[in-house]
Amino acid sequence: MISRPNVKLNLGLRVLGKRPDGYHELETLFIPCHAFHDELSIEQAEEFGIGISGPCYRGWDPSEDLTARAWALLHDAFGIGPVHIKLIKNSPVGAGLGGGSADGAFALRMLDKLFGIGLSDATLAEYAALLGSDCPFFIYNRPMLASGRGETLEPFDIDLSPYRIDVAIPEGIAVSTREAYAGVIPAAPEEPLRTTLARPVETWRGRLVNDFERSVFAAHPEIEALKNQFYDQGAVYAAMSGSGSAVFALFNANS
Repeated sequence: MISRPNVKLNLGLRVLGKRPDGYHELETLFIPCHAFHDELSIEQAEEFGIGISGPCYRGWDPSEDLTARAWALLHDAFGIGPVHIKLIKNSPVGAGLGGGSADGAFALRMLDKLFGIGLSDATLAEYAALLGSDCPFFIYNRPMLASGRGETLEPFDIDLSPYRIDVAIPEGIAVSTREAYAGVIPAAPEEPLRTTLARPVETWRGRLVNDFERSVFAAHPEIEALKNQFYDQGAVYAAMSGSGSAVFALFNANS
């Protein structure tokens, strides 16, 4: 069984404060992005094995990869048999695009089908939340308004078809989640995120904000330069995705 996990973008990302459990309360809109895809194959085997390669593989322990942890979750819960996982990493790591989260979520769905477990999307999302905060989104893989630590999801209708979405990543720069959260300063939003998103895209600049940008840009001015470059090129809206380092921009499709 083979799939091609895509990445995500954040339209607005508000950090509303720290929770008693140590996580931060967030508000964001996740949208699927197909600028990058990993390649994931899973097949039944006599014993468990996993191999990771590809241009964006950075040598982490394969047994700690979210795809391996996805198998362990369903093995413990349902007694599924061993598999061999092959993952080719094409999606940038440390870019705020959620490529690793996508791999874990796609693995859960593939394993569910491979072993005929028959889990609902809601149940798969519950297991995905055990892997990471961004993982449940990729179970649905459609625009979702997220709150809590990112795992509480609500479908959200948005039409970006009039726009072309470009994504750029500064060479040699990765921003760890730990680094991003260490510098972020929670801010009270001027209006609910859904209200901002309902406004014309042409009004989003300066209004639809990513709260990580201030501290991340200060530490990595190359990322801010990418955002400004997009605006110089005529973007309608540009922002950093997640905790960075990727920057994306919306251009009028006819431009």
